[in-house]
Amino acid sequence: MPELPEVETVRRGLAQNILGKKISKVEVFHPRATNPKSIAPLDSLTGSKIISVNRRGKFLWLELNRPEVLLAHLGMSGQFIVSKRNAKVEKHMRVKISLNTKAFEVRFIDQRTFGWLSVDQSSAGIPNSAAHIALDIFDSKFNRNVVKANFLQRKTEIKRALLNQEIMSGVGNIYADESLWLAKIHPERACSELTDFELELLLDSVAEVMGAALKVGGTSFDEQYKNVNGESGYFDIELCAYGQDGQPCSRCGSEIRRIAFANRSSHFCPKCQVNRRPKKRKV
Repeated sequence: MPELPEVETVRRGLAQNILGKKISKVEVFHPRATNPKSIAPLDSLTGSKIISVNRRGKFLWLELNRPEVLLAHLGMSGQFIVSKRNAKVEKHMRVKISLNTKAFEVRFIDQRTFGWLSVDQSSAGIPNSAAHIALDIFDSKFNRNVVKANFLQRKTEIKRALLNQEIMSGVGNIYADESLWLAKIHPERACSELTDFELELLLDSVAEVMGAALKVGGTSFDEQYKNVNGESGYFDIELCAYGQDGQPCSRCGSEIRRIAFANRSSHFCPKCQVNRRPKKRKV
């Protein structure tokens, strides 16, 4: 699933191409491409002018010159492609957005059809459907102390908390594994056991890992993530933990291990990331 670096790369690509353009036509080719919670058909936005392209966590939306916004989530394999109008139609094109230009159009491609678009209303600049999503670490209003306090009050595993988009948004399975590896924290450590130093180090690691991924356009393992120009991201060649099971840790040489975790996998170094348990007090 695309995470913050991938979604932000798409946001930037769209912003470079479509700001100030008007939506002249919206065509939907698959029923699942429209979120059931959409307050209106997608083509109801015909005639709207695109004011800005925004993001909260993994959600994208187009701010328009009207109260409604066009909200999108890429799901597992969603892609926004800025394509020439006469270009060959992709097999999995689900929505086509024509603009007041003959040069190009915007296509929403989604092989697995878990992604969607919807018409939504917003409050304080945030779509209602994304209001529950927390700020991400790059947001100017991100409050580290609030996030650390939220982590510390939980007994759940730190990786599970990292994936909770209502605590801190944008981190998914890939960057959770990479950030925990960089911070030398075992994914199954309980949040409440972590020290303030460890949490600061973890937040620094999240910022470092996702910042590095953003510079190279995110992570692509297959054809299911591309930027708006149809290009893959290159951070996969720099991964130290995720998907590296059986390979030597680039820091200590121990074999990276994979364990089952919440219907997915966690990858970690058993030497660098020890699952420390708090010592029992003597009675």
